[in-house]
Amino acid sequence: MFRLAHFSDIHLGPLPKLTYRELISKRITGYINWHRRRRVNLDNGIIDLISEDILAMEPDHIALTGDLVNLALDKEIELARLWLKELGIPRDVSVVPGNHDAYVPRALDKACRAWGAYMAADGAAPITEHGQFPYMRVRGPVALIGLSSARATAPFLASGYFTEKQEGRAGELLDEAGARDLFRVILIHHPPVRGATGQHKRLFGISRFQKMVRRHGAELVLHGHTHQPTVHRIDGKDGVSVPVVGVAAAGQAHGAALPAAHYNLLEIMGAPGSWQVQLTRRGVAEAGSGVVQLSSQWLVSSNRAPA
Repeated sequence: MFRLAHFSDIHLGPLPKLTYRELISKRITGYINWHRRRRVNLDNGIIDLISEDILAMEPDHIALTGDLVNLALDKEIELARLWLKELGIPRDVSVVPGNHDAYVPRALDKACRAWGAYMAADGAAPITEHGQFPYMRVRGPVALIGLSSARATAPFLASGYFTEKQEGRAGELLDEAGARDLFRVILIHHPPVRGATGQHKRLFGISRFQKMVRRHGAELVLHGHTHQPTVHRIDGKDGVSVPVVGVAAAGQAHGAALPAAHYNLLEIMGAPGSWQVQLTRRGVAEAGSGVVQLSSQWLVSSNRAPA
């Protein structure tokens, strides 16, 4: 059995002081949003509880699907680098960026340089710029294929992009992992499912992504962005149903409109043609409490019906 922990949308805070020059950009809208909403609804103490529980579960690997920061300030990016270092060594943690990590032009490349060791393909140097995605890492029976849907956008937009260039390389990695009989997990920030989020936050390239999965196959897709604990399904190769799993924001406080913080713990068992995957969600059930099991269900990627 392989245990994979998945969480997302850390939004580490509080915000450092901004200069007037930094505010003359899209960051002004994010700064206002932070003080009106995120500062109240996100709680770094809960992030600590979630992180500690993940480590206590002793997963074989940890996947983090983006939005480590808020406005992609240099100080935020460095804080996230130090936080990742406390979470685990690069071999044990795989990261893909989110739209907040690419909040303004050139910020994403800075994040890649800071966090690149957590995005490095096996045997390759750390990623240093966003054009180097996708990557593949093999851990036991699992192949983790990291994509980047992050891109700087105009104010009031949080959309993502899955490009033709990434599709071509990701398809090759999926074929390679499939030939090795590995369980293929795709990591992406934006949900590659229609209707999963509002139009201003959607992924451009959903059809391209789903066509890739139908052609090359995959066993599981993990995403963030929506701050919702969802399970969607898309068609894979030979008609196999592929689960697409979302998760609440890792720092979401109780009492907010969105679900409170939790993470996904996925237990992967079996072999090609008979994979079995159990999804357990662990989080804070009520304000002031510790992390507990919230739910458990079987995911379908081959021959098992949902429980």
